[in-house]
Amino acid sequence: MALKMNVPNIACDDCAAKITDSIHVVESDAKVDVDVKAKTVTVEAESSEESIKQAIVAAGYHIEGYQ
Repeated sequence: MALKMNVPNIACDDCAAKITDSIHVVESDAKVDVDVKAKTVTVEAESSEESIKQAIVAAGYHIEGYQ
């Protein structure tokens, strides 16, 4: 499954690393691409969309359109 999300509070490469690490806790083989300038996160993973989103929120980030 490929999932692309807008994460407006990504500010820097450290944020990108934190998000990537958080997703890798859920699924270690997930392919994660964080575009800091565009403020997007693209994930290719077998885990559910909900699991991936929860990992990003747990890391302290807000996903546009997700509560």
